[in-house]
Amino acid sequence: MKPRARLLLPLIALVLPTAIGDATAQQKSYSPGLGDLMTATVQPRHTKLGLAAREGNWAYAAYEVHELKEAFDRAAKTWPKWRTFSISEMMASVTKEPMATLEQAIKAGDPGRVTTAYEQLTAACNTCHRSADRGVIVIQSPLASAFPDQDFRPVKE
Repeated sequence: MKPRARLLLPLIALVLPTAIGDATAQQKSYSPGLGDLMTATVQPRHTKLGLAAREGNWAYAAYEVHELKEAFDRAAKTWPKWRTFSISEMMASVTKEPMATLEQAIKAGDPGRVTTAYEQLTAACNTCHRSADRGVIVIQSPLASAFPDQDFRPVKE
């Protein structure tokens, strides 16, 4: 081993654990807020679901319903309680029925039922926001795609 390398090894041995420890501490310290989770995971799923349903892409809409459920579950696990509200109970009481109705309508491939169920789910989101004193957050069916690089039309094989 070269003399320079021998001199650097003890320095690396001292600095590396500290650098790794700092990176680990930074990773553990990040805790997204409930609003962050809603904006980053729930809202895009709701939007993509609406866009897929509008295009009659039932396979993709079914995928997004599943992803939306998981996003709700992750938010509730990360923030089981917000102020005095049980997030999991609130989400379940407000979204369970509309989500089930939406899943059934998507499986049936019925555009009218899907539109109605999607509107019910959207209304449920707004009911939850109002109940949590966050009525200024109003969710609606997407007017345009926020995902210009994704085609929501059914794939023709």
